[in-house]
Amino acid sequence: MASLRDIKGRITSTKQTSQITKAMQMVSASKLNRAELNAKSFVPYMAKIQEVVIAIASGTQDSGHPMLTYRPVAKTAYLVITSDRGLAGAYNSNVLRAVTNAIKERHTSSDQYVIFAIGRIGLEYFTKRGLTVVESMIALPDQPSFADIKEIARKAVGMFSEGTYDELYMYYNHYVSAIQQEVTEKKVLPLTEIAKSSATASYEFEPSADAILEVLLPQYAESLIYGALLDGKASEHAARMTAMQSATDNATELISSLTLQYNRARQAAITQEITEIIGGVAALE
Repeated sequence: MASLRDIKGRITSTKQTSQITKAMQMVSASKLNRAELNAKSFVPYMAKIQEVVIAIASGTQDSGHPMLTYRPVAKTAYLVITSDRGLAGAYNSNVLRAVTNAIKERHTSSDQYVIFAIGRIGLEYFTKRGLTVVESMIALPDQPSFADIKEIARKAVGMFSEGTYDELYMYYNHYVSAIQQEVTEKKVLPLTEIAKSSATASYEFEPSADAILEVLLPQYAESLIYGALLDGKASEHAARMTAMQSATDNATELISSLTLQYNRARQAAITQEITEIIGGVAALE
């Protein structure tokens, strides 16, 4: 049985841990509010740019733009969004598990795919397993701007246009609510579904639809990546807030259990001392 000093030490250390997890929970809750606002405010922009792209693509089916054209798949790219830090529950493991399973199902050789890793956790995961990471981005701010990921987004889109690979999938956690995040797979390139959609509005383009398409399609694909990053950041803060709340609750329960154990041990020690005193008095008589 643990001594009173050991139990008291565990109580003290658990209380200190609960204070840390409580503080982390409050910080994540504060970051979540802003991240959720950023993700939601980006939706109208994406809706509008998608509407314009659909309008152009539906009228230029024969443009032959590589982003609108399906081609036989010889190599696939995966853009994976994870966090730079842990303590976020299953946030990272769920995404990495989904990517790993997809790679195992679709490919038989490492030459058939490449990976773009956003986040330190994902980069270290793929590097340790010897998977081909062609570009990575770490140490992103909690509220990232497009400038923070412009380089990796443009490289991912540019390599597709150059024919380095034939399709691009994106994996991230979609923010549903503060307690629910869903692992999402989204096919970014080619934009064949956009090309098949019907236009929802009538536009006149100057100088020409093809010229605008040449500029707009890469921007649209890059915006998809940025939108997923904002969504993923909101999910990360929500997952960390939930994980720290659970850790705080568990610490509180452990403190209650240890306090009860401490009181019982203390009472037993007092009873033992009283018994020894009474026994000593009886021996003297």
